[in-house]
Amino acid sequence: MPLVEETSLLEDSSVTFPVVIIGNGPSGICLSYMLSGYRPYLSSEAIHPNTILHSKLEEARHLSIVDQDLEYLSEGLEGRSSNPVAVLFDTLLHPDADFGYDYPSVLHWKLEQHHYIPHLVLGKGPPGGAWHNMEGSMLTISFGSWMELPGLKFKDWVSSKRRNLKGDRVMPEEIARYYKHYVKVMGLQKNFRENTYITSISRLYRDQDDDNSQDRDISTKHLQIEKSNFIKRNWEIRGYQRIADGSHVPFCLFAENVALATGTLDSPAHLEIEGEDFPFVFHSMPEFGAAINKGKLRGKVDPVLIVGSGLTAADAVLCAYNSNIPVIHVFRRRVTDPSLIFKQLPKKLYPEYHKVYHMMCTQSYSVDSNLLSDYTSFPEHHVLSFKSDMKCVLQNVSGLKKIFKLSAAVVLIGSHPNLSFLKDQGCYLGHKSSQPITCKGNPVEIDTYTYECIKEANLFALGPLVGDNFVRFLKGGALGVTRCLATRQKKKQHLFVERGGGDGIA
Repeated sequence: MPLVEETSLLEDSSVTFPVVIIGNGPSGICLSYMLSGYRPYLSSEAIHPNTILHSKLEEARHLSIVDQDLEYLSEGLEGRSSNPVAVLFDTLLHPDADFGYDYPSVLHWKLEQHHYIPHLVLGKGPPGGAWHNMEGSMLTISFGSWMELPGLKFKDWVSSKRRNLKGDRVMPEEIARYYKHYVKVMGLQKNFRENTYITSISRLYRDQDDDNSQDRDISTKHLQIEKSNFIKRNWEIRGYQRIADGSHVPFCLFAENVALATGTLDSPAHLEIEGEDFPFVFHSMPEFGAAINKGKLRGKVDPVLIVGSGLTAADAVLCAYNSNIPVIHVFRRRVTDPSLIFKQLPKKLYPEYHKVYHMMCTQSYSVDSNLLSDYTSFPEHHVLSFKSDMKCVLQNVSGLKKIFKLSAAVVLIGSHPNLSFLKDQGCYLGHKSSQPITCKGNPVEIDTYTYECIKEANLFALGPLVGDNFVRFLKGGALGVTRCLATRQKKKQHLFVERGGGDGIA
């Protein structure tokens, strides 16, 4: 990872930023794009296939979507996101995509610089976030056009760079390069700072009875006792930046609003069982892929254990299978479970995943037979423990236990975001405040039209943190946040003028 130049260092500043975005993946990039003044309008020649939605759009054609009533526009729409603004924006960008159509977007974009809201985007690596760290040998689950961001068609960018891939699915490294290029071509670089690591984000409070008091961080307990005596102020963001010589330079920033766009890939989920910390147990595809590439598993007779029933686990199965490494595949669900992701993927578009699913169904373990030579599935099983002699103990729903010798194990059962910089690891922001934030089970609880956290004013969350794992849908979060902040900015300006502060201001 290239380290930052001295000229792009963050410095402690008494200036308060209107917005600081934590995370520079597609969620953070898209939000920066819209905060920079880019506005979506209904194209003059566009006709949306949803006639009711189109008639609503026609009512305010002269207004950008940011300036319209998002609740009114999204009413009655259905899609593969639980967030209505995400469904709305997706159907404007990719009309009827879930029905297999490739209709063009009904929007066109204008740069209106007077709408620019100053902001910073802080990320650990280059723009693109976790896409720069994904295993490069696998195709993305989505079409390239579904991965693109507003204003730059993925096909146009990639046309001179890529080989022909069936089904228009792409490699993660291509997506990562596209996102990095997007920030440059859209002129967003001035808002981005790389190699930044956040250590704390806390709310500052001021004693409302003392006009001369300094902003300060007050303990939660103190606030509960004397809540009426304090008013909420800005956010204090502390962290450090890695520079070219490898050293860490601390920084402290202040922001009126913070947007969490960290994604959820920071911390792989664990089984929380005995022996899971042994060195032969991996928790990510890059770890497992590196072990295979270095030849550590070459010629091994004992199988690799793969735990999980999602697409990442399927990628690991394919990786081992294609490297002639025998596989034991363990998952808790029945193979007929309708919620399995494989049942949602068309066979023609995703043949490799349906190959895995076919093996899951047809090559399952039986007490009357031994392990198969290449792959054996264990539906409705879980791992009880790992042993130091590289054995694992499996148990089925009936309580029957089996022990197997392994060459390695890969646990791929999801991941959690790293929100250690927030109080209580950010748990208090979730629907279930006693549990960690997860994309599916416990997303951050937000206002569905502004994406502001229900439990914390002026704190926003978007992307996987609110359940939108697909790039198609996380763009709706940028729309919701931008509309909310733009509306509040207008109210501030009107108040400023009403109080007489607008003299001489055009």
